[in-house]
Parts: sequence; structure tokens; C-alpha cells
Amino acid sequence: MQQKGAIQIIEWEDLDKRKFYSLGVFMTLTTRVTVYPASVIRTRLQVQRGTALYSGAIDAFCKILRVEGVQGLYRGFMVNTFTLVSGQAYITTYELVRKYVSQYSPSNTVKSVVAGGAASLVAQTITVPIDVVSQQLMMQGQGEHLTRFKVKPKMVLTTTKHRPTFGQTRDITVQIFAADGFRGFYRGYVASLLTYIPNSALWWPFYHFYAEQLSLLAPSECPHLILQALAGPMAAATASTITNPMDVVRARVQVEGRSSVIKTFRQLLVEEGAWGMTKGLSARIISSLPTSVLIVVGYETLKRLSLRADLIESRHW
Repeated sequence: MQQKGAIQIIEWEDLDKRKFYSLGVFMTLTTRVTVYPASVIRTRLQVQRGTALYSGAIDAFCKILRVEGVQGLYRGFMVNTFTLVSGQAYITTYELVRKYVSQYSPSNTVKSVVAGGAASLVAQTITVPIDVVSQQLMMQGQGEHLTRFKVKPKMVLTTTKHRPTFGQTRDITVQIFAADGFRGFYRGYVASLLTYIPNSALWWPFYHFYAEQLSLLAPSECPHLILQALAGPMAAATASTITNPMDVVRARVQVEGRSSVIKTFRQLLVEEGAWGMTKGLSARIISSLPTSVLIVVGYETLKRLSLRADLIESRHW
């Protein structure tokens, strides 16, 4: 019988790296396909003024689906798939930094905070340019009047309607570069770091903390994967609530082309008050709950499937 509260953590040196990376790409892509619509909804909610376009996450979902169809919920998805690279960079950095910090501190909390923050720094450096383009694409359709850049429609010979072509990513990319140069692709970089580094640094220690507490409450024979699947969304809700104000600022800086995080923050407070800081929080939490379950179950399963052959018999879950 295992000691209650003692959830074994598979460390970097325990993994078969070839299995880990090949299975990791599939896991990350599956997760993104599942939760991407919530990202579109969250972005539109955060950028709109007041409730001019949508009254909430459910209203946004229904309106987008009704007016733009399923395609509207996946605007910018293809370019967003390039974040698979940043996902692998995140995982690698987290595990390597965690291993490095363990040489100086045995505390799981310290290792989680430092590794989570470092992983987010690396990942955001890769992700921000992709986010800048994909968020502009997310806002096309009902939200295009809120953006500086718009997809150029092309005439279709068989109809009088204007339809955007598959060149929309190129259109947006060219417009961003023409307006702001290379710096335009890193607009909101500081805001992203201020959002996602704390979010990542908070999520991991909260995740391990909740998992340990649930293990103390659960029967000894309860599978640890179930406890971890519950701990993931609890940690996500906690971290999302704490970091949401900066996430709202980040979205506005990137979509509206603002240059100052502080000015954007102040203007948001003046125009919409403290309530404006909660914009998109419901969509963020709604998306983070299933996302966290998928990520935790997928990641912990991935690590178990990638465990070195010589360690399989010695581990019990």
C-alpha cells in the first residue's frame, strides 16, 4: 500500500526521449483542436468594448456558430498549429530546468515555480509572433471592426459574395509588417510574459499541491491519475483568476496595436473599471478546465508510456 499523499513524479532522467517527443506532438495537437474555439471566444470577449458584441461566453459561442459557422470557431487555427514547436520547447525547458534546480533545492514547489516560469519565457518568445497573427485572424468576421488589419476579400466568379481565401494569413502578415515592421510581430511580448510566466509558475506548484491534498483525502487504492486529473483544473482555475487582468491587457495590446502595457491597463480601468479586468475570465476558466484535464491526463500518461524500459517494473501507480 502506497503512502497517502506520496504521488510519484516522473523526472526527466526517467524518460525515453524518443517516445516522449513522438507521442508529445500528437498529444499537443489533439489538445489544441479540442480547446481552440474557447480561445477564439476569449479573445473576442477581451477585445470588445463593454458588451457591444457579446454578453458572455455562451452568447459568443452561439452567435459565432450561427453567423460564421464552425469555421468561425477555428479562425486562425492553421497558423496557430505552429505553436506545436513552442509546446515542445515548453516541455523540454520545464523538465531540464526542474532537473537543474533539483541540484540546489529538494523542494518540489521551488522546482515547479522556477521551471514553470523559465518554460513559459522560452515558449512565449516563440509563440508571440504566431499569436499576433492568429489573434488578428480570430477577430475576422463579427469582430473585424475591432482590429487594425482585415483580410482582403476576393471575388468568387460563381457568386457576388466576397469570400476570404486561404491567403488570409499572408494578407494579415504582410499588413502587420507594413504597418509596424518586425517589431509588430512582438507587440504585446512584455504583456505576454507578464501574463504567462506567472500563470505557468503558479500552475505547476498549485497542481502538485492540489494533487497531494487530494491524495491525503482519497482512499489509498485510488489511482493517482484520477487525482491528478482533478488537480489540473483546480490549479488552472486558480492561476487563471490571478493572472486574468494582465491577459486582458495582453489581448488588447496585440489586437489593437497598442504600445504601452501601463497605459492600456490604466485606460481599461478608467473606461470599464475593475470589472473590465474579468473580461474573458469565464471563457478562460471554461476552456482551462477541460484543457487542464486533457493536458494532465495526456502529459502524465505520456510520461508513463515514455518511461525507460528498465524502470517500468519498479513503478506503481
